Amino acid sequence: MNGLLQPAARAFCERFDVELPIVNAPMAHIAGGALAGSVASAKALGLIGGGYGDADWIRAQFDLAANHSVGVGLITWRLATQPDLVARLISNGVRTFLLSFGDPSPYTSTILRAGGRLICQVQSVTDAVRAIDAGADAIVAQGNEAGGHGRDNESVSKLVPAVVDAVAPVPVLAAGGMTTGRDLATMWSLGAAGVVLGTRMYATHEALDTGAVKRRLLQAGESATVRTTVFDVLRGPEWPNGYNGRALRNSTTDEWHDRLDELRAAAVVERDRYAVATSANDLSQRVIWAGAGVDRVEGIQPAADVVREVFDRALGTDGSGCDRRNERPTL
Repeated sequence: MNGLLQPAARAFCERFDVELPIVNAPMAHIAGGALAGSVASAKALGLIGGGYGDADWIRAQFDLAANHSVGVGLITWRLATQPDLVARLISNGVRTFLLSFGDPSPYTSTILRAGGRLICQVQSVTDAVRAIDAGADAIVAQGNEAGGHGRDNESVSKLVPAVVDAVAPVPVLAAGGMTTGRDLATMWSLGAAGVVLGTRMYATHEALDTGAVKRRLLQAGESATVRTTVFDVLRGPEWPNGYNGRALRNSTTDEWHDRLDELRAAAVVERDRYAVATSANDLSQRVIWAGAGVDRVEGIQPAADVVREVFDRALGTDGSGCDRRNERPTL
């Protein structure tokens, strides 16, 4: 399989002991052990979404990974409140980490001393260089198309080549709107080693959410998402300045997206109302994180099948990323 890959993709696969340069996004409490294990069964890199750092939940999800070797993704700024979490996970056998949204340097030496492997997700060239200086083995360049948390930064098609140039020869993965084989081929043409799939993996059998949510993802159109801080205000905790999240538009974003000050003033009442709606799985109000490529998600599949389909279709494209199988345009 490695003979089919470009040098950057081969370097990533060799470092992370996989055959395919595809990673599932470690979506907090969505990417559990079953999803990560399914991705790993397809010889790609499976990651559990450790999110805000519930150690007991993370440990339980590793038990559900069906004896596959998987890693974990953590929210870096949150680790300041749990300074021993990385060491605890290492003591439980975890060796692959993806750190996102903050300075990874306080945790990299702990990971690397244990023989671990580290991916850092960034939203700028400056942060990519800092992550490499801190010891990252690979970089995820996250464009503003990404679902879930991120920044109003550059598009993935602009960010990826800039990061590739800045950190070469360290492999770079592309994140943000990645859903199809054409996306992977296009990112290869820009110098990326591979891709991180988020929304596409949300619409899998193994993702930890309801069937109604997954069907809603399939129904979403091209302009269905918005970057907003509304849900962080309602759910908590609020994120550091500069971060927001891309989610499907609904009645909650329609009401509050342009009225954040009023929302914060009414937070006590509105958080209770939102909690009730979430408990009832009211999709007109609760958050559904989704990337800008959600309109290209066309079916609910096993995660392993998604990996194989994306890779196989990427190989069916020419060097420019133009898909001969008539997939819809991506970028």
